[in-house]
Amino acid sequence: MVDKRFNKRFRASPDYVRLVSSTEQVVAAVQDAVREGRRLVVTSGGHCLEGFVSDPEVRVIIDVSPMKGVYFDAEMRAIAVEAGATVGETFRALFEKWGVVIPLGEYPDIGMGGHVVGGAFGFLCRQLGLAADYLHAVEVVTVDERGRASSVVATRETSDPNRDLWWAHTGGGGGNFGVVTRYWFRSTDASGDDPAKLLPRAPESITTLRAEWDWSDIDERSFLRLVRNHGIWCERNSGADSPNASLWTLLEIHRQQFGKIIVRGVSTGGAAAERQLDDHVAALSEGVIPPHGREIARMSWLEFALNPLPDLFAAPPGGVSVKVKDALLRRRFTDRQISIAYDYVTRTDHDIIGGMFGLATYGGRINTTAPDATASAQRNSILDIACTTGWLDPREEDKNLGWVRAFYRDLFAESGGVPVPSDAYDGAFINHPDTDLADQALNTSGVTWHRLYYNENYPRLQRIKARWDPRDVFHHALSIRGG
Repeated sequence: MVDKRFNKRFRASPDYVRLVSSTEQVVAAVQDAVREGRRLVVTSGGHCLEGFVSDPEVRVIIDVSPMKGVYFDAEMRAIAVEAGATVGETFRALFEKWGVVIPLGEYPDIGMGGHVVGGAFGFLCRQLGLAADYLHAVEVVTVDERGRASSVVATRETSDPNRDLWWAHTGGGGGNFGVVTRYWFRSTDASGDDPAKLLPRAPESITTLRAEWDWSDIDERSFLRLVRNHGIWCERNSGADSPNASLWTLLEIHRQQFGKIIVRGVSTGGAAAERQLDDHVAALSEGVIPPHGREIARMSWLEFALNPLPDLFAAPPGGVSVKVKDALLRRRFTDRQISIAYDYVTRTDHDIIGGMFGLATYGGRINTTAPDATASAQRNSILDIACTTGWLDPREEDKNLGWVRAFYRDLFAESGGVPVPSDAYDGAFINHPDTDLADQALNTSGVTWHRLYYNENYPRLQRIKARWDPRDVFHHALSIRGG
């Protein structure tokens, strides 16, 4: 477990790791750690981008990855998914047993435990919303003011006295309130007790696109036009009623020395998907040399979900150190910001081959939910962007961090180096945590990190934290502070 770290920047040295396979074992493991006075954290898939689990001060890691059940709970009239199941295992069980889907994340090895509690979006989010929008109930092991661990089930039923705890798990982020052991999923408008009708039907097929521009064909003028075209498309096609809500795309702008800019698309449009993808590429290419190497593939939903966009998620043997700096946009980047991006991906004073600027389409169904209906406050965005870098040699860490931090800071210079919620930005996404947002040297906006992640929902999350984790047993660098 200690070596399954996704991000090799961080290293854990706990006194012990407890593998658990039931809620009762989680209660016992939490109780032991509290009684012994050892700081504890929990992990499922191990894909945290920051050092929340791999923290030298952590003494106990509770690993729920053996808890992989996915089944229909007749009493709850919902589909239960245990916290150790991965996104891929969940996709497979949902499809093979009932032909249904939840709009979970993009990478199949992510663990459900820390994923759903942060809101969770993926390839189907524009069409179906966030995974948390389908959360009916959650089971959590909490610790009371006397230091006693116990499990509690919280549902979205308005009559449930524990409903606030359910709400906190629809976007409040992992490691805040307790240990999630199980989720139950059901669409808000579902009725009856047929599990095949409680969640959206899985897509009949998936059509994917990959095409690329050679950097040798792109100068500053055409770069500006390409990214502007992309932003205009997002502004015009991010409504829930858009015929392109069934299309998710990623514009993957690698450092110039990597040699290429890649566009990827994922469509559930069936027979119309190829035309939809062609139209998207045509919109991006207006006034620019069209991309080449166009690859279109059509496959079943499950084939895609278990191995999506293989080259995008490929990692070198032994893993890599990464830094991801995320932001949600309500409108496209300005020409000034696009020029800044061009400078950072082409400049030669930084030899950063792992650097990338990614722009993923967002919005659609996500934006039909009120910002306070769930803890996921970002409900007005059209783009999820990220400045990213990765490296293998520890000696390259400072150079890489310097590049990616300066890039992000300069993109958002007019708002203090961060995407302060406004008519242009919608803050950042807690499932892509970035401790830089809590560093006043890097966030000079005067706006707190928790406003960026939770906006107006933070005071309610603080009250829930104070009730359910009064001793602050569960905490990390960006955890909710009790209020």
